[in-house]
Amino acid sequence: MSEEIRGSQSRFPWTATVLTLFPEMFPGPLGGSLPGKALESGLWALETVDIRDFASNKHRNVDDAPFGGGPGMVMRPDVLASALDATATGGEDEALIYLSPRGAPLNQARVRELCAIRRLVLVCGRFEGLDERVIQARGLEEISVGDYILSGGEPAAVVLIDACVRLLPGVVGAPEGLVEESFETGLLEYPQYTRPNPWEGRDVPEVLLSGHHERVRQWRKEQAEEVTRERRPDLWRRHRRATQTNEE
Repeated sequence: MSEEIRGSQSRFPWTATVLTLFPEMFPGPLGGSLPGKALESGLWALETVDIRDFASNKHRNVDDAPFGGGPGMVMRPDVLASALDATATGGEDEALIYLSPRGAPLNQARVRELCAIRRLVLVCGRFEGLDERVIQARGLEEISVGDYILSGGEPAAVVLIDACVRLLPGVVGAPEGLVEESFETGLLEYPQYTRPNPWEGRDVPEVLLSGHHERVRQWRKEQAEEVTRERRPDLWRRHRRATQTNEE
């Protein structure tokens, strides 16, 4: 009832197993660029599980009307539980995640933790979401990729998987570049420039042409702080608190 989408060359690669009503949506963007090459190379594996395969009637119904009334439909707990029980191993090297707008916000720190877990089982909701009982009974961790509503959990699953895959060993050609990216240091990334120079009357900052590595490093640090302070005051406050704690 599950389908493996390439990525099987390694014996125990990092694996994402996606429970969905639309398995045809995968690998989607994950089949191209860095994640796609890594998938082909066996650096990670992708599996899809069609939730409808676990429906108990001939119409393969997976949803029903909500108790108490209201619009929309709710995914049935019995169908979801059957899909999870047939897929999850219950091992410590596995995380069960439900992509949900009411979940904890996904951040870079959590991404690093998730890419260290060998297997993620990702539940993609539809309609009005899952019956609360299956979330509680199967211990699903709810994660949100942002304060907005998607048509389903599949795009959110792609975001989470992509964020994890690029941190896996061997995926990014220059892993040292990951350290300076936005959020890795608690700050947004500094501005980047390349040829031509000038362009449309705009010059590259002189310090980047100086060849003075310490000056460049300091300029980038100051720019990262300024961009974060202006665009993400929440991150800036968190960064300042962390800096003050380290200084004490």
